[in-house]
Amino acid sequence: MKDKLLVGTDEITLLASSEALLTAEVRIPAGGGPPLLHRHDPEEVYRVEGGRLAVYREDAGGALERIDAGPGDVVHIAGGTPHTVRNESGAAARAYVVFSPGAPMEAFVRAAAELAAGGPPAVGDVLALAGRHGVEMTGPLPATS
Repeated sequence: MKDKLLVGTDEITLLASSEALLTAEVRIPAGGGPPLLHRHDPEEVYRVEGGRLAVYREDAGGALERIDAGPGDVVHIAGGTPHTVRNESGAAARAYVVFSPGAPMEAFVRAAAELAAGGPPAVGDVLALAGRHGVEMTGPLPATS
């Protein structure tokens, strides 16, 4: 398979896909990753291969947890959980991610890459695309000191 897609500044290489699972390698430059907290039905599992990622996820009580993940770390994000994955370091990061079920996320990342192919899309277009693919934006990350 090995389809390489660019979504924003993040490179997503789709490795294997089925209705049940999508596996991908993600390369996120310094400062990259989705800027907003969001949620969707598929669950995610990240395994960081290089660099560092900040994984933000809400717990059942609505508190936001920040996980600093480095090489070898594995982080699970349950389906329906508000979250985002950011590269807050000064260097590129690389991770493998598995989505389950896979088909909805594959459709979303392919559509997002197509939308961005002509340059940065309008925010309204991104929000509409996300909504059509079952991705709900839940808000910005809180300010950090």
